[in-house]
Amino acid sequence: VWSRMRCGGGYFLFFRVLIVGFVSQKDIVYNKLLPYADILDDESNVILGQIKGNLGRAVQLREIWPGVLFWTRKLSTYIRLYGRKFSKEDHVLFIKLLYELITIDKLEISMMQGLARLLINLLKKTELLSREDLELPWRPLYELQDRILYSKTEHLGLNWFPNSVENVLKTLVKSCRPYFPESATQEMLEEWRPLLCPFDVTMQRAIGYLELFLPTSLPPELHHKGFSEIPHLVNLFARLANDNIGYIDWDPYIPKIFTRVLRSLNLPVGTSQMLVPRYLTNAYDVVHVVLWVSALLGGPSKQAQAQLRGLFNSITSFFHPSNHGRWLMKLMKLLQRLPASVVRRLHRERYRKPTWLTPVPDSHKLTEADITAFVESMMQPVLLAMFSKTGSLDAAQALQNLALMRPELVIPPVLEKTYPAMETLTEPHQLTATLSCMIGVARSLVSGGQRFPEGPTHMLPLLMRALPGVDPNDFSKCMITFQFIATFVTLVPLVDCSSAVHERSDLTAVEREMCSASAEFEDFVLQFMDRCFALIDSSTLEQTREETETEKMTHLESLVELGLSSTFSTILTQCSIDIFKVALEKVFIFATTNIFETRVAGRMVADMCRAASKVHPAQSLKLLVPHCCNAINQLTVNEEVLSEEELDKELLWNLQLLSEVTRVDGDKILPYSTQLVQILQLTLHLKCKQGYTLACNLLHHILRSTALIYPTEYCSVPGSFQQPTQDYLPIKDWGRPGDLWNLHIQWHVPSVEETRFVFYVLDLILQPELLRLQRYAQGERDMTRDDVLQSLSIVQHCLLGAGSLFPPLRGEPIPELVTSMVNLGETNLFTGVSYDVSRENYRDAICRVMRQLLHHILEHSEDDTKSLFSIIKIISDLLHFKGSQKHEFDSRWKSFNLVKKSMENRLHGRKQHIRALLIDRVMLQHELRKLTVEGCEYRSIHQELMRDLLRLSTSTYSQVRSRAQSVLFTALGTYNFCCRDVIPRVLEFLEPDRSDVTQQQFKGALYCLLGNHSGVCLANLHDWDCITLTWPAIVRSGLSSAMSLEKPSIVRLFDDLADKIHRQYETIGIDFAIPSECRAVAVQLQTSGVPLPPEPAVPLFQNVFHLLNTPALCCRPWKFEHIAIGFMSLLLRDDHPLPSPAVLFFVKSLNHDSLLVRKVAISAVAGIMKQLKRPHRKVPVSGMKEMAGLIAGDRPDNQWLQYNSSSLPRTQQDWEGCTFVEKTHWGYYSWPQKLMMYAPSEEQPKQGLTREEMTEREQIIYDHFSDPGFINQLIEFLSLEDRKGKDKFSPRRFCLFKGLFRNFNDAFLPLLKPHMERLVADTHESKQRCVAEITSGLIRGSKHWSYGKVESLWELLCPLIRTALNNITVETYADWGTCIATACESRDPRKLHWLFEMLMESPVNGEGGSFVDACRLYVLQGGLAQQEWRVPELLHRLLQYLEPKLTQVYKNVRERIGSVLTYIFMIDVNLPYTQPTASPRIKEFTERILLRLKPLTEGDEEIQNHVVEENDVGEQDERTQAIKLLKTVLKWLMASAGRSFSTAVPEQLQLLPLLFKIAPVENDDSYDELKRDAKTCLSLMSQGLLYTEQIPLVLSVIFQIAGSSSWHARYTVLTYLQIMVFYNLFTFMSDQGAVNDVRALVIRLLEDEQLEVREMAATTLSGFLQCNFLSIEGPMQSHFEALCKTRLPKKRKRELGSVVDTIPSGDLVRRHAGVLGLSACILSSPYDVPSWMPQLLMNLSVHLNDTQPIEMSVKKTLSNFRRTHHDNWQEHKQQFTDDQLLVLTDLLVSPCYYA
Repeated sequence: VWSRMRCGGGYFLFFRVLIVGFVSQKDIVYNKLLPYADILDDESNVILGQIKGNLGRAVQLREIWPGVLFWTRKLSTYIRLYGRKFSKEDHVLFIKLLYELITIDKLEISMMQGLARLLINLLKKTELLSREDLELPWRPLYELQDRILYSKTEHLGLNWFPNSVENVLKTLVKSCRPYFPESATQEMLEEWRPLLCPFDVTMQRAIGYLELFLPTSLPPELHHKGFSEIPHLVNLFARLANDNIGYIDWDPYIPKIFTRVLRSLNLPVGTSQMLVPRYLTNAYDVVHVVLWVSALLGGPSKQAQAQLRGLFNSITSFFHPSNHGRWLMKLMKLLQRLPASVVRRLHRERYRKPTWLTPVPDSHKLTEADITAFVESMMQPVLLAMFSKTGSLDAAQALQNLALMRPELVIPPVLEKTYPAMETLTEPHQLTATLSCMIGVARSLVSGGQRFPEGPTHMLPLLMRALPGVDPNDFSKCMITFQFIATFVTLVPLVDCSSAVHERSDLTAVEREMCSASAEFEDFVLQFMDRCFALIDSSTLEQTREETETEKMTHLESLVELGLSSTFSTILTQCSIDIFKVALEKVFIFATTNIFETRVAGRMVADMCRAASKVHPAQSLKLLVPHCCNAINQLTVNEEVLSEEELDKELLWNLQLLSEVTRVDGDKILPYSTQLVQILQLTLHLKCKQGYTLACNLLHHILRSTALIYPTEYCSVPGSFQQPTQDYLPIKDWGRPGDLWNLHIQWHVPSVEETRFVFYVLDLILQPELLRLQRYAQGERDMTRDDVLQSLSIVQHCLLGAGSLFPPLRGEPIPELVTSMVNLGETNLFTGVSYDVSRENYRDAICRVMRQLLHHILEHSEDDTKSLFSIIKIISDLLHFKGSQKHEFDSRWKSFNLVKKSMENRLHGRKQHIRALLIDRVMLQHELRKLTVEGCEYRSIHQELMRDLLRLSTSTYSQVRSRAQSVLFTALGTYNFCCRDVIPRVLEFLEPDRSDVTQQQFKGALYCLLGNHSGVCLANLHDWDCITLTWPAIVRSGLSSAMSLEKPSIVRLFDDLADKIHRQYETIGIDFAIPSECRAVAVQLQTSGVPLPPEPAVPLFQNVFHLLNTPALCCRPWKFEHIAIGFMSLLLRDDHPLPSPAVLFFVKSLNHDSLLVRKVAISAVAGIMKQLKRPHRKVPVSGMKEMAGLIAGDRPDNQWLQYNSSSLPRTQQDWEGCTFVEKTHWGYYSWPQKLMMYAPSEEQPKQGLTREEMTEREQIIYDHFSDPGFINQLIEFLSLEDRKGKDKFSPRRFCLFKGLFRNFNDAFLPLLKPHMERLVADTHESKQRCVAEITSGLIRGSKHWSYGKVESLWELLCPLIRTALNNITVETYADWGTCIATACESRDPRKLHWLFEMLMESPVNGEGGSFVDACRLYVLQGGLAQQEWRVPELLHRLLQYLEPKLTQVYKNVRERIGSVLTYIFMIDVNLPYTQPTASPRIKEFTERILLRLKPLTEGDEEIQNHVVEENDVGEQDERTQAIKLLKTVLKWLMASAGRSFSTAVPEQLQLLPLLFKIAPVENDDSYDELKRDAKTCLSLMSQGLLYTEQIPLVLSVIFQIAGSSSWHARYTVLTYLQIMVFYNLFTFMSDQGAVNDVRALVIRLLEDEQLEVREMAATTLSGFLQCNFLSIEGPMQSHFEALCKTRLPKKRKRELGSVVDTIPSGDLVRRHAGVLGLSACILSSPYDVPSWMPQLLMNLSVHLNDTQPIEMSVKKTLSNFRRTHHDNWQEHKQQFTDDQLLVLTDLLVSPCYYA
C-alpha cells in the first residue's frame, strides 16, 4: 500500500496533513527544496497561530493602530514567505475580516489602502475559492468607491487622498467581482440605470461602474440572471467574451467589431491625408481588443478567423520597416499581445487543472486547424516587424508564442532571415534583430518534438556562425551574441556523443545527424575561447589610463565583462568532463603565461578562471592554487616588498587570480587552508593599497565560501554527463525542462570543520586588528590614518565574509514607545545556521570597538572622512547583514524574472522551466528568508547605534552626512516605532533658543526630517503624536540662529520639505471605532479579551492648531508664514469642524498682504463654509408612475420635468408647490427606486438667522463680512490681476461666494451690491472676472432661498448681466460663459426661468457689432447645454429665431451659430430603445435647408464665393443668399462631426452632391473659406462609421455623382471612396453586393476621359487590392490585358501646319486604362513578388514606347517597383526566370530610364 501511495502524490498529501494539521490552500513549492525544509512546517504553524490569535484579539479590543495594522503586515509577509499556507476555513475568515475592516466608514484612507492590498493578495488565486466557499456583497465596495473617487469634499481641501488610491480600489473590485451574489447584476442595473443619460457627465460614471462591477464569470446555469442588456463597452465585452467562450453567439456582430477595431488603430489612409482630430476617438485599449479577439476565435462558424486574416492583410504593409508614425506603437502592441493571449486561451482549454470557473464547451475549443490558420495569418506581419524601427523585442515575443503552437511554420522563415544576416558585414542591425528573435524561439527549436523534428540540427551551424559576433569593435553586437550563445548552451549539454552512431542501432535519421554533429562541440568551445582572448587583449588598459589612475572600468567594459563571464561559465557548466579538461588547460596557460593589469583585462581573465574552478573545483584548484601561492611566496621573499608603495605587476596579478579562484565550494578549499592562511598573513599588511585590497578580497571570499549556504551546481541535467553512450544518450536531453520534484540540488551547508576553520581565521586575523583599533581609540597607541583605514578594511571584509555565522546584536528592548494591548513581538526565521553560543560573538565585539573608535575620530580628527565612510558601512552591516545584501538580491530577482520570461513555455505552464532557473529560484527563496526583517524589536544597542548615526548625519562634512543619513533611513524602516524615539532628538537641532547649533547640524537635521525618496519621511508620519511635534518645530525653526535665508541650499531644503509634506499628506483618521460585524468575524479567528472602545484623537488634532497658531511667531520670516498656513490648510477635514481661533485666522488671512497666503485662505474659507453648512432634509417623491418596458428619452412620465413657459412658478405659492429636481439625469432612462428631493421649507433649518442664533464660528465670519472696510479690501484684492493673460474664472472663489450666500442667505448682498455695479461697468478683464465669480456664486448659493428673496435677487442680477454682455471683450467672454454655465449646472430650469428668458431676448441683434452677437450666443449656449434634454421648448424657440438669420455674413457669428446648432440637435440621437425626441430634429431641419439651397443644386455653373461682406445692400438674389446659407451649414456640419453621438447619415447624404461640386482637387490654402470647409466636411464624413443598412444609400449617391459632368466631382468621389471603404472595411466586406458595386465603379472610372481621374482610379484600385478589399483574379487581369491591346492607328505623315495629334482619343483612353489597371496590380504588393507578378511586368514593358501619357505611367510604375523591391532584391530575384530577368534589367537601367 505504501509504495502504491508513494507513486501518486497521495502519500505526500497524507503525510502533510499529519505534520501541518490541515490541507493547505497553496504553498510556495520552492520551500520544500531548501536544505532545512523539514523544520519549516513547525515554524509556519507557530507564526500562523500567532497571527490568527493576535489579529483576532486586536480587532476585538478595537485597536486598529498599532494592533491590527501590525499583524496584517505580518500576514502579508507570511504570504510572501510561505504562499497561501493555511486551511480553506482560515482563508475565508481572513478575507471576510479584511473585507469588513476595509468597508468601515471612518477608516483612515492610508490604512484602508494597506488592508486592501493585502485583501487583493488573498483573493489573487481565484481557483482556490469557489462561489460556494465565499460570497461578498457589492454595495459596500460601491459606497467606498463613490465616497473616495467622487468625493464631494476633496476639491474643497477637506480630504486628502493618496494618488494611488484609485488603482488600488479598482483592483480590489476586480478581485472581489467573482464572488458577488447572483442577484448582484439585477441590483446594479437598477442602481445605475437612472444615471444613463448620454448627454450628462454621469454617463461616464455609470459606465465606469458597470465596466468595473458587473460580474461576467457566472456559471452557465445562472446566465439568465446575468447579462440582459449592456451598453457599448469594449472592456466589458472583452471580459464577457473571455469568461464565457461558447455561451454567447457573437457571429452577427463580428463585422461590426472588426470594423471598429480597425478604426481604432487610427491609421493614415487615402491620398488627401486629412486626419481630423476626433473628439470621440475610438482609441480602444489594445489589451481589451486582444482579449476580445482571442475569445472570438474558434467555434463552428470560423467567421472571426476569416475577419482576423482580413484585418492583418489590410494592415500588413504598415508593419514594413520603412513606414513609421504615431500609430506604430499600437500596431506593435497588437502584434505582441495577440499570440500571448491565444496561448493563454489554449493553456486554459488544454493544460490547466480544471477549476470551478466556467469551462469552454468542446464545440468551441480551438482545433488544430484553427491554430494553424491563426499562426499563418500572423506570420507575414511578424516577419516584417522583426526589423521595425521600434526594435525587435515585440516581434521576438510574438514569435516565441507562435513557435510554441506551430514551430514548423514559424521557425524556418526566421532561420531563412538569420543565416544571411550572420554573413552580412554591412548591416549589423539585421544581425541584432534576427538574433534576438532566435533567442525567443530557442526552446522550440532545440527541443524539436513531433512537429519540427529537424529543429535541433540547426543548433550547431547557428552556434558556429555566431562566433564572429564576439567583436571588440561593436558593443551591441557583442552583447547580443553572448546572450544568444548563453541561451542556446543552457538548453543543450555539450557532450561529444558521435561514437553512439556506431554503438547504437535504435537511432532515427535526425538523431544520427545530431550525434555526428556533436563532435564539433569541442571545436566550438575552443574557438569561443580564442575569440574571448582576442577580446581581452584588445581591451587591455592603455598606458594613458594607467597614469590617470582611474579606479573603475567604464560602464561598457563592465557590461562586456559580465556578458563574457556569465556566457563562459554557462558553457563550462554544460561541458562534458573531456571538453572541460581541454578548456581548463587552455585558460590556465593563457592566465599564467601573461601578466595582466588588474583593472580590466585582469578582471576578465580572473573571471574566466573562476568560472572553471566553480564547475570542477578539485581539478582546477589543483592547477591554480599551488601556482599562485608559489609565485606570491617567491615575489615576497625580499622583506622590502611589504613596505613598497607601488607593487610589482606580477604579484598583484597572482593575488587577483588567487582571490577570484577561491570563490568555490567550501570543502574543496580546506585542503589548501594552511597555504592560503600563510598568504593572508603575508599580504594583508602590505603597504600598497591595491595590494591589501586584493588580499582583503581573498579573505572575504575564503570566509564566504566556507560559511554560507548555496547550491554548488547549475547543470541542465541533474547528476553528470559521465555515463557511457550505450545507456545514456545526451541528445535526448536537448531542451529538456527541469523536474521540480527531482531537482537533486547539491547544497553546500557549512560542516563542522569549515566552521572551525572560519573561527580559526577570525581569531588569527580579526582579533589582533580589533585590539589595535581599541588601543588606538583609548589613546594608548598611535596609528597613521592609512593604518586605521587598512585595519577597518580587514574588519569590514571579515564581517562580510562570516556575517552569516554571527548571531544578531543583543540588548534590552526599549519600553513605552507606543501603548498596545496586543503582543507586538518579532518573529525570527530559521535560515539554516544554528549559532554557536560558546564562541565569542564577533558582531558584539566589532560593535563595541567601532563605537569607541567613532567617538575618538569625531573628537580628534573629524576630517578623516575615509575612515568615517568605512565605519558607516560597518555599522550598516552590523545592523542588517546576515549573509546577503538587499540590492544584490533585488537585481538578481529582476534578472531571474527577465530570463524566465524570455525562455518560458506559456502553453504547457506548470513551471516547466530549465533546471538552472529552478535552482536559482530556490536560492532566491533562501535569500528572501535571510533578508526578511519586518517588525524587529527596537533594543538598547540599536538605540545607541541610531544615536551615533544621527550624530554622523549632522556632522561637518556633507558626504559623511549623506551616507550616514541613508543608513539611518534604512534602519528607521526596520525597527518598530523607533521613529518616536528619534524624532525628538532630531528636533533638538531646530530649537530657536539653542545658540550652539552650527549650520551643518541644522541642515543635517532638516535632511533627516526630509527622508529619501523610498524610505520614511519623519516630517510626515501619519500619526498625531509625531505631527504635533514636527510641524510646529519646522515652523518655529525660522527663528533659530543657524537658519539663514541667504543660503540657497537652506531655502531649497525648506521648499522641498513643505512640498513633500503637501504631496504626501493624507487625511489622518480621528475616529478609530470598529463596528460589531468585524468583531464577530474576529471571534471566530480567536476567542478571549474584553473590548475597550478607543478614544477619538480630537484633542491631539486641536493641539496641532494651537501650536501652529501661536502669536509669538509674528516676527518670523515670510517664508515660514507660508509654510505655517500651508500646514494649517492640510488639517481641514470633513468630519470635525475647525476650532474657532483657526477660523478667525483664516478669515483674517483673506486680506493678507501676500498673494500666496490669500490663495490658501480662499480655499480654506470655502472649506470652512462647507463644514458649517446645515443639512437639508430630503423626502421621497410620491405619485410617480413608471412606464411599462424600458425606454429612454422623452416620455409622458418625465414630461413634468421639462421647461414649459405656460406653467412657470411666478408666485409664492406656485414656487412652494413646484417639485424641483436639480440633477439633469434623473428620469431620462429610468427612475431610481426612491427619487429623493428636498422637504418643504417649513421642515428645513431656519434661513436668515440673526447674529444671536449663530454658533461662535459662524459669528466670526458674519462679523467680518458685515464690516464694509473688510469687504472693500477683499474686493480690492480679488479684482487685481495675477498673471496677465493667464488668469481664468476661479472655481475656488466661486466656492467661497457660493458658501457665503448658502450659509448666510442674502445678509451680505446690500454691502456687495454697489461693488458689483461698479465692477460690471468697468471693462478691465480682472474686474469683469471678479464680478462673474460673485454672480455665479450668488445664483448657485440661492438654492434654498425663499421666493421673495429670489425674485428680488433676479431684479438686481438681470440688468447686471445685460450690462456685462454689452461690455464683453475678447478677454472676458470665456469667463462669462463659464459663469453662466456654472450657475446653470445641476439646477432645475424652472428655478432659473428669469435668466433663460433674459438670455433668449434677442441674442443676434447686431447691437455692438458681430463680436458681441457671437458672445451672446456663446453664453446662451453655455447655459442651455447644461440643461440638456429638459428645455425642448427653449431649443425650438431658439431654432425658430436663428433659421432666418443663417445667412449671416460675419465669419465669427457663422461659426458660433454652427456650434449652437450642434447643441440644439445634440438631443436627437438614434440609439436603440430610445423614444423620438421632443427637441428639434435634424431631419426636418435638413429638409427646410435643402429647399433654400435649391438654386445651387439645380444650376450647373461653378459656384463662386463672390459675396460682399456687408449687410445693407438691400435684398440680394436667391443664389447669393443660398451661398451664404451654405457657409453656415458647412460650419454646422464640421462642428457636429466631432461632437454628436451618432451621425445622421440619411439627411446629410442629400448634401453630398453639393459638396462634391465645390470641393477643390488640389491641396491649396489660397482657396476661400467656402471651398476649404467643403473639403474638410467631405474628409470628416468619409471617416464616419456606417451601419450595414446605410451602405446602399451612400453608394447610390456616389454613383449618381460619379456620373456628373464635372471631373472635379468624379475625382473627389474616388478619394472619398478610399477613406470610406477603409474605415468601414469589414462592414463592406460582409456585403458582397456592395463590394461588386465598388469594383465596377472604380473600373469604370479607369476609362474616364480626364487623365487625373484615371490616375486617381488606378491609385484607388491599388489601395483596395493592397488591403485585400478586392482580390486580383483572372477575369480582372484578362479585362485589363484586353484593354491594353486596343490598337492605335498608325501615325500619318503630318501636314507641316498641324501640330495637333489626330489619334481618336477613345482608343487611347482605353489602352491607357489597361496599362493603369496592370500597374495598379503591380503596385498593390510593394514588399513581395507574388506568382502572377513577373508575367504582368513583361506585359507592361511592351508599352514603354507608346504615346504619352501611357509612356509616363509605365515609367512611373517601373521606378516605383524598383524603389520598393530594392531592399530585398536578392530574395525577389528568385521569382523570375532568366529571360524575364534580362528584360527587367534592361528596363530598369535602360537609357529611357534617364530620358
